[in-house]
Amino acid sequence: MNGKTCFFRMLYTLEREQVKKMYNGMDLDKIDINSEPPTEEPFRQYYFMAKCRRWVKDFEQKNGRSPKACVVNMGCQMNARDAEKLSGILRRIGYEETQKEEADFVIYNTCTVRENANLKVYGRLGVLHGYKKKNPGMKIALCGCMMQEPSVVEKLKKSYPFVDLVFGTHNLFKFAELFYTALESDRMIIDIWKDTNQIVEDLPVRRKYSFKSGVNIMFGCNNFCSYCIVPYVRGRERSREASDIIQEIEGLVADGVTEVMLLGQNVNSYGKNLTEPITFAELLRRVEKIDGLQRIRFMTSHPKDLSDELIQVMAGSEKICRHLHLPLQSGSSAVLKVMNRRYTKEQYLELAEKIRKAMPDIALTTDIIVGFPGETEEDFQETLDVVRKVRYDSAFTFIYSKRTGTPAASMEDQVPEDAVKDRFDRLLKEVQDISKEMAKRFTGTEQEVLVEERNRQMEGYVTGRLGNNHVVHFPGHSSLIGSFVKVRLEECRGFYYMGRCVTKDLGTCMLQGCDQT
Repeated sequence: MNGKTCFFRMLYTLEREQVKKMYNGMDLDKIDINSEPPTEEPFRQYYFMAKCRRWVKDFEQKNGRSPKACVVNMGCQMNARDAEKLSGILRRIGYEETQKEEADFVIYNTCTVRENANLKVYGRLGVLHGYKKKNPGMKIALCGCMMQEPSVVEKLKKSYPFVDLVFGTHNLFKFAELFYTALESDRMIIDIWKDTNQIVEDLPVRRKYSFKSGVNIMFGCNNFCSYCIVPYVRGRERSREASDIIQEIEGLVADGVTEVMLLGQNVNSYGKNLTEPITFAELLRRVEKIDGLQRIRFMTSHPKDLSDELIQVMAGSEKICRHLHLPLQSGSSAVLKVMNRRYTKEQYLELAEKIRKAMPDIALTTDIIVGFPGETEEDFQETLDVVRKVRYDSAFTFIYSKRTGTPAASMEDQVPEDAVKDRFDRLLKEVQDISKEMAKRFTGTEQEVLVEERNRQMEGYVTGRLGNNHVVHFPGHSSLIGSFVKVRLEECRGFYYMGRCVTKDLGTCMLQGCDQT
């Protein structure tokens, strides 16, 4: 056997789990970067991490410091999880993380849900160009949903040739390999995949929080709502094996994580494309059995796929949070049909009632679009009717904006701007008034709070979340971060509570503003 390939041949003979453990704790300097790169993932990426690490060491020797990297996330929870992977890889190879974009390496993990998001990226690239003129060795990379649009890539090639690396959503796992190529090249590297059936995890991750984490359970979307670009840039649905998900969560729990957020474009569709299909509800049952895990969240749910089985599992669980994000988009059945949402107003209301009946204390949140093409005042009144009947704890409200590449962008009957603005203002007031009323129902109760961070506006206070996702501020020391404590919700201030810790554990709350009486 050739000595240069001996190391990786040895790896291939080991059990997969042994290999994972070996890589996760491995000193990259011990990988033979002069050997041929392995073909199997994720081992191939660790090989290129080692090559990048060698480049970083040369940089340190030449400059007397470590290179700095800035990872900018511009999208959803899925993007945020992807950004943690990018940060984890960069940290592993020796980059220092910074929030300043005058760094040695800057990467934008882009969103493209709205065209304004694209314009924002182009604007920031102009600023980065100025930084690069001052630091010619600076590398700039773009990834994420926006990069899956061919028109964007063409514009980057024509107008932004100083960008070093461009890749999309389907091959993010190849970041280490692509990054090394960019480090060694003086031209723009573009690697965009149209689609993929690959799912590669087991890569370094730098979590924002030590005590909670997102976990990808599936990728892509099959729904093709007429206003949405996501299926075109994220691809078709692909579910991870349940055993891999469970194993990842078990590893996170062993590392101190007590709350997980299961992520997917439509988690209710989870498991349908697996060789041995299982339901999302069954996955939740298995996740709930993990010792040490205290809270389970998930998003996003599509109403058309939300089953009675899922409601039953949620209602009977002590770990699944009493919060469900259930996007409405419109209360008009006619508009919903044109949106290709595949449910009616009546079906949505029936579902919401069923959820409320099973879990009276649940917090329901939603997304609503105002001014979709063809929307009449009567259609808008139907939306207001749903809002009044469901009584959401909060809602994300949006003014419809054309998204090039979607069927809705070419639809006639675009709603006049003044009518849209008027409807939006009325909707927002209705949502806010109801949300304030809904929040008040917990005032005076004692609730379990996961403390997430030190409050930056109020000295001596910390901030946490209830299981229903409501925010709570209360007096406490930063050492409480990551802990579950009982808090009396003393005052509701619209969208958050002011509270007081009532945990009786002196070891947890002593000298931290907690009530011990």
